[in-house]
Amino acid sequence: MRIVGFTINKIQAERKNVIRDKLEIKSGLNIEDITKEEVDISKSAAIKFDFTYSIDYAPNLAEIKIKGSVIALDEKEESKDLLKEWKKKKFNSPLKIPLFNFIMDKCTIKSLEIEEQLGLPFHIPLPRLTPTETQNPETRANYTG
Repeated sequence: MRIVGFTINKIQAERKNVIRDKLEIKSGLNIEDITKEEVDISKSAAIKFDFTYSIDYAPNLAEIKIKGSVIALDEKEESKDLLKEWKKKKFNSPLKIPLFNFIMDKCTIKSLEIEEQLGLPFHIPLPRLTPTETQNPETRANYTG
């Protein structure tokens, strides 16, 4: 399958309390629904994956939820088995890992922007520069990330 569409339908973000003590940040991704979709760009069948990506700042400090959908073209006729499996609320397709990685890439970027706006700590560590030991430490830095 080849991903041909990504849409964010809803963003919900709320900072509930002031962050003072210990903070635990949990993130999750859940597929809410899988359906067959008609697309104009191809004669191949398409599958629509509705998802919810969430970040929870515990205990009850803040939360971010992003709901959206991804559309993938079914080039190998895998959709029948996938939809049959989904009727049993199972999703064990080989497509799962690349699909989740794609969604997490898109949602992580959007989440970082929201976290910046709400004054929340980032849910993932950002790369940092550190000085190196050279003849002129003021002009050299190492990138770690």
